Amino acid sequence: MDLKMTVEELNSYVAEIFPQVSDFYTIEKLDKNFLRVKYMPTERDVRPGGSVSGPTLFALADISTFMALLAMIGPVHLAVTTSCSIDFLRKPRAEEILAAECRVLKIGRVLAVSDVLVFSGHIREPVARASLTYSIPPGKAREFE
Repeated sequence: MDLKMTVEELNSYVAEIFPQVSDFYTIEKLDKNFLRVKYMPTERDVRPGGSVSGPTLFALADISTFMALLAMIGPVHLAVTTSCSIDFLRKPRAEEILAAECRVLKIGRVLAVSDVLVFSGHIREPVARASLTYSIPPGKAREFE
């Protein structure tokens, strides 16, 4: 399946339907079934001990899957998370940029599955790994049969 949205179209659409997050995430790379998003943690993302909080890592994994899926199926604002499993592997430093690499593994009639690796600054190994499932609205599902 070819991409249905460019980076510019994706940024514009997310800004329109999800303005509260659109300015925080930067798409670095978009290919078929792959999206890389960067995020710079702020003070509100830091937990005691100086590491980035779990909810911040979850949000990054979730928004990267949302944007990768939109790039594949087109502008569908009612595609929603139905499942997420996340493993926190290493301590991400609060002062370093986070990057999420999302791979869309499968797009079915009503569900899409992705795998996300989250990296932090200089650390070469992932700091988190997530598996997400999204529900695709019924009207959009027909296009994938």
